[in-house]
Amino acid sequence: MGPILFIIYINDLADHCHCGSDLYLYADDAKLLSFIKCPQDSLTLQKDLDNLTQWMNIWLLHLNIGKCKSVSYGRRPEICINYNISGEIIEKIESIKDLGKVKRNFVYLTRDSFVVLYKSMIRSHLEYAVSVWNPHHQSLIEKLEKVQKRASKLVLTVKKLCYEERLQKLKLPTLKYRRIRRDMIELYKIFAGKYDSGITELITGKCIERQYDTRNHKICIAAVTYSLRYT
Repeated sequence: MGPILFIIYINDLADHCHCGSDLYLYADDAKLLSFIKCPQDSLTLQKDLDNLTQWMNIWLLHLNIGKCKSVSYGRRPEICINYNISGEIIEKIESIKDLGKVKRNFVYLTRDSFVVLYKSMIRSHLEYAVSVWNPHHQSLIEKLEKVQKRASKLVLTVKKLCYEERLQKLKLPTLKYRRIRRDMIELYKIFAGKYDSGITELITGKCIERQYDTRNHKICIAAVTYSLRYT
């Protein structure tokens, strides 16, 4: 079955998984996503898995359950049940790799095609809301950078080069540089009045010239301590 016929064949899958979960399809991969806030939400996700099973039975499709994985992110993973398909428990893992989608579906990547795919499918996920969770531990910084290091090796013409040379050839900066640059842009927007002053005045309302020499510059950062607690 060709790619277009396959897409047409599975096109109605989304109509069956409608109990409250979000379904994402790409090529021959499918992901069911749901926000689990209570045990009932876990049951809702399981119901969509049951609907998926029913859809496969209708169309006489066989699913390799051994390749199906369950991943939970959050502070209360215990509220997530052991999900199953056709009564067979889905293996729980701590992380999952999506980089294989590009490698599996695109045999040969030119520099330009790789950059387009990487920016849209991979880097966009690595940098989502990064201004909020930007890591400062070196171990976490290196883990993020490893994703781009591996991805850049998919381009065969630069695969044998070192990481820095690969980035130069692909015209890509490091992820760490992009996060620092974004933080600087956000800081400028705060002091330039691009955001709601009722929020930004919490960190711009005090001058700290006594602690740091700002050379009488009008823009100073306030020394304010906050306590953020998760409820």
